[in-house]
Amino acid sequence: MLYKRHNRLKEVLKKRQPHLTVLMEDIHKPHNLSAIIRTCDAVGILDIHVVNKNGNYPTFSKISQGSDKWVFITSYNNINDAINTLKHRQFKIYAAHFSNIAIDYRNVNYTEPIAILLGAEKWGVSKEASQLVDGHITIPMLGMVQSLNVSVAAAVILFEAQRQRLEAKMYTKIQLSPKTYSKILFEWSYPNISELYKKNGRQYPALEENGQILEGNVSI
Repeated sequence: MLYKRHNRLKEVLKKRQPHLTVLMEDIHKPHNLSAIIRTCDAVGILDIHVVNKNGNYPTFSKISQGSDKWVFITSYNNINDAINTLKHRQFKIYAAHFSNIAIDYRNVNYTEPIAILLGAEKWGVSKEASQLVDGHITIPMLGMVQSLNVSVAAAVILFEAQRQRLEAKMYTKIQLSPKTYSKILFEWSYPNISELYKKNGRQYPALEENGQILEGNVSI
């Protein structure tokens, strides 16, 4: 592995925000999924959550620009499981959803553990999901159209989250545990080799400072 690339991976990983995430409910269009994943990578999100009854989440690599390699995706068959999982991890969940209790998206504190719920392209967040979350947020609209494309809405909200976290200097201190940091760094650096280690249930070998696998530590 080239030293320059290894340093790039380390710098990106140091800025990953494990306590900021997105939950997508039945978003089917590949270009929307891909655009949202690309935005998540841009603001430093480590992993996202996808609810799709079909069990898949097709993406367009031309739109995601390969960002789906750097953002982990957890899929669920129903919204209840997804929300319960996030709440168990102490996330507050805000749905991008029009309602009489919705607040301006800028009035949310994005420096705490938070998940943004985005609904399907045509009908938005389901009634069931809207009743399970901690709050509703909206983006003020001043024109004739009353909503944005879901991937655009995601970008608007997530860059506000990034702004708040930058002000709080949350990107200057590593948010990941040393164990998680080392694990992900190896998986990013050697995706094919890491798959073999996982398949055989073996612990990843240590890496040298330049990103090379420590000599004598390879045992697949």
